[in-house]
Amino acid sequence: MESPICKLLNIEFPLLAFTHCRDVVVEVTKAGGMGILGAAGMSPEILEEELKWIDDHIDGMPYGVDVLIPNSMVGLDSQPSPEDVVAMVPPQHKRFANEILEEHSIGTEDITDERRLQSTGFGDNMRPEGSRRLVETAFNHPIALIANALGVPPDWMVEMGKERGVAVAALVGAKAHAIKQIKSGVDILVVSGTEGGGHCGMVSSMVLIPECYDAVQEMKQEGYPEVPILAAGGIATGRQMAGAMAMGAAGAWTGSVWLTTTEAETSEVVKDKMVAASSSETVRSRSRTGKFSRQLRSPWTDAWESPESPEPLPMPLQTLISEPALAKVRKLAEGGHDGAKELDTYFVGQGVGLMNSRQSTRNVVIGFKEDFVQAFARLSGYLGE
Repeated sequence: MESPICKLLNIEFPLLAFTHCRDVVVEVTKAGGMGILGAAGMSPEILEEELKWIDDHIDGMPYGVDVLIPNSMVGLDSQPSPEDVVAMVPPQHKRFANEILEEHSIGTEDITDERRLQSTGFGDNMRPEGSRRLVETAFNHPIALIANALGVPPDWMVEMGKERGVAVAALVGAKAHAIKQIKSGVDILVVSGTEGGGHCGMVSSMVLIPECYDAVQEMKQEGYPEVPILAAGGIATGRQMAGAMAMGAAGAWTGSVWLTTTEAETSEVVKDKMVAASSSETVRSRSRTGKFSRQLRSPWTDAWESPESPEPLPMPLQTLISEPALAKVRKLAEGGHDGAKELDTYFVGQGVGLMNSRQSTRNVVIGFKEDFVQAFARLSGYLGE
């Protein structure tokens, strides 16, 4: 396609797939799109292993890496020890999480501070030293793109991208964010509406995409380069992608739609729940990470949204409450525990209502292409001859 994204990234079809699964990365890229590996929860050592595997299987084709370097969170500059971070978690939050599990016949004796210490690496990856190690690991491989969420990427990351010919992308959830990102020198804006899974803002894609497109044009008048937009947020079909591109996007950034593929890292329980879910069965909540994120609704999310729940903690402290508990839920659910199957949840966007079957990753890409062409033909037909 003649899209700025295709030209910039040397890909056939401007469909980018954010995923935590290396198999999905490879399959999307080989099918003509571009796979993006989510690295925020990985240590540099694990990321090195994952990227080495991708390099060995992707036949030299382009792929990217996504990191999470927020502009604000607890301990961002002070570098507290893991023990100090765990000590910041109030007892009432621990009790509340334990009560949810116990109400569903799940023991909590092993949900300890020692377990929480194992989750502190997630926060370390978002602080200056840890995030730099992660990004440097990514740059040691032939990536074509590196993306940052939750704020403007640090200057050194933008500079490294320009020095090495790697496109730097940044996620935005508001027009004001887009302007800041353009000024920072990023190469691509990922404009993510509130419909999206994971961390998301409050503005719908239908409004946000044209708002940010207008911002790009305004900044261009001031002498800044025209930064291409990738539309994100609830996009699960080629016709949605075509609609977003009609509003000014140059392609699509997708995440949720890959979670029900046969290759995805998601459990069979979660895949079943997603295939059965409607678009209204997600919730935007701070209860998972401390920042607003959209996830599959379950009794776990309902409990944290109730008036009786304690106020969610700032990032990364809330993660130390949610992740040890949900890791146990996930393991028990996979073993058939009824209470755990009920509680089980995962990050997913409102596009889940369009994810009604399990398919291979390659078939999802093919479906996007076919649906896009049909939508384009439909729209062109309205113009007549």
